[in-house]
Parts: sequence; C-alpha cells; structure tokens
Amino acid sequence: MKNRSAFRFVLIIGIVNLFADLTYEGGRGIVGPFLGSLGASAAIVGFVAGFGELMGYGLRSVSGYFADKTHRYWLFAFTGYAINLLAVPALALAGQWPLAAGLVIAERTGRGIRKPTVEGMLSYAGKSIGAGWVFGLNEALDQTGATIGPLLVALVLYLNGGYRTGFGVLLIPALLCLGILVVARRLYPRPHELEETAGHALVTTNLAAPYWIYLAAGALIAAGLTDFALIGFHFHKANTVPTNLIPVFYAVAMGSSALASIPLGRLFDRFGANIALLAFFISAGSAPFVFLGTPVFALIGMILWGVGMSAQGSLFQAMLTGVIPPEKRSTAFGLFDTGYGIAWFLGSAAMGLLYEKSILAVALFSVVLQLAALPILFVANKKR
Repeated sequence: MKNRSAFRFVLIIGIVNLFADLTYEGGRGIVGPFLGSLGASAAIVGFVAGFGELMGYGLRSVSGYFADKTHRYWLFAFTGYAINLLAVPALALAGQWPLAAGLVIAERTGRGIRKPTVEGMLSYAGKSIGAGWVFGLNEALDQTGATIGPLLVALVLYLNGGYRTGFGVLLIPALLCLGILVVARRLYPRPHELEETAGHALVTTNLAAPYWIYLAAGALIAAGLTDFALIGFHFHKANTVPTNLIPVFYAVAMGSSALASIPLGRLFDRFGANIALLAFFISAGSAPFVFLGTPVFALIGMILWGVGMSAQGSLFQAMLTGVIPPEKRSTAFGLFDTGYGIAWFLGSAAMGLLYEKSILAVALFSVVLQLAALPILFVANKKR
C-alpha cells in the first residue's frame, strides 16, 4: 500500500512538472533569439542566462532551509511555481531587452524557490520504490513537457505567429500546472509520511564527505554546461539552424533527455552510482558538435546535451538521496543547487565572453570542465 501511494505521488508531481516544463522550456527555446532581436549581444545573453541560474540556484539553499525549518513545503512549492510559470507568458509584453532579461531572471528565481522543496518531497518516496526510479520517472515526465513546449512554440513560429505569440500561448499550460498542483496538495498534504522512519542508515544530521565531493563534481559539470540561450543565439547568429527550427532542436534535446531518464534511473538502482560516469562522459561531447559542426552535427550535439540534462535532473538527486539525512533533504538539495548555480553562472558568463573571441575556445572550455568532474564523481561514489 505504501509503495502504491508513493508511486501515485511521484506520478502526480511528475504531471505537474510536465506542464511546468512545457511552459518554461517552451519559452527558453526562443529566449536567446528573442533577446537578440531586442538588441542584446552574445555577452549579454550569456550573462542573463548565467545570472538567472545564479539567482534560481542561489535561492535554493535559503528556500530549502526554511522549508525544512517550517515544514511548510507546499507554501514554498506554490509560491515558486506561480513565479516560475507566470513570468514566461509575461515575456510577450516585453518591448526592450532589460525588461525581458528581468522576466527571464524572475522565471529562474521562481524555479529556485520551489525546486529543493519538490525534490525533498519526492525523495521521501525513494525509500519505498527506489530513488533512481523516483527521479528517473519524474525527469521523464518533466522532459516530456520540455519536448512538447518547444514544439508548440515552433508551430507558432511556423504559422508566422512570432516570438510574442509563442510566449503568450504558454499561459495555458501554466494555469493547468497550477490547477494540478492544487489537486496534489489536497491528496498528499504530508508527503514526508511516505518514507518509513525505521531503518535509516544515516543516524547523523551532519552532511557527510561524499555530499561535499558530489558538490565539487556538480560545480565542474555546471560550469562546463552550455546554456541553451547561448546555443540558440549561436544557431541564429551563425545561421546554422533556421530560426523557426531552433525550438525544434531544443525539443530534440528534451526528447532525448526524456527517453534517457527512466533507463538511467533503473540502471542506477540496479548497478549503482557509477552509471553517472558514462552519462556525463557522453554529454561532455556535446559542445564541439553544437558549435563547430553542420546542422546534422548540431542535432547530434543536442541529443548528447539532452542526455547530460537527464543525468543532472535524475542521477544527481538519486546519488544525493543516499547520503543526506532525511530531516535535511530540502536543505541539502538547496545547498547543492546553490553551489551548482554559482558555478553555472560563472561558466555561462565566461562562455558568453569567450564566444566573442573564439567559438573553438567555448567548445574546449565546456569539454575540459565536464571531463574534469568524472574522477571526482568516481571518488564520491567510492565513499558512499
């Protein structure tokens, strides 16, 4: 009975995240070119993308701590989802790039408020049905929405609707997401009760050494991961991909992420955490394909990039669940995400500046940092 209830909770939160990702990933597929159309440079696009991630990830340590402290998990979830989702259709009203940049940062900020709380709530189901399965299933539904959203926006562009119409239609999935979240709250008011309290291997409330080693590895991966805002900007500026197909390429990446999530989660539960080494090794090869190749190679690069996004969205959470005390889940997820976000900001800003000098340097920067994370991940897995 506990297993069935845990699965249903993961499923309904996954559906919430499906509509959430449909909204904001649909918008992210055109944010780079949209900012460019308003007069923003590559350096500005890289800075906005990175600063948005910094704000979003930076707030997670704060929101996660207070969610654990107050046990008002649903309040943080509702607040975060509302800001996260409603900022996207509001982009349709932005007439200048500073206002658009502010809304992009607001969207990331809202996600930062709700993300550690939702991850913490999901982790309570992992004891019953497996952490890899929990986060793999959630990521698969999450990325299914992330696939549909850019395709929906691409259809709008194909029908000559323009960027503003594309942002505007995303109000519909945003409202659907918030409505389903209300249902989830009514069905599962106390999600922490999904986890059995007996038999926890962790009896300390301190964060152990493997947690900090995972944080170091995550920071390198985050710094080396190219934000799609810069990728989309490059596709548009270099004329690698037609403007109306840029969201389709993003949808391909999200689709590959969705398809990879459940197998990666299942492999994690069966064979252990070292499956992450293979996933991140694959994703490290994305930048050369994306920045240095033809449209076909760019498409391959987006598939590799999607595998990396899947690994970040499912395997890191599964690995961390095994080394975090249950009563500090939201706090620890939030702290990890803050370090991850700071690294993402620094990496994105650096790649935006490098892009103005050398596209080859951007690709090398991305590959080297991600590969450097692999031996650190291996050490963390040995210490689990």
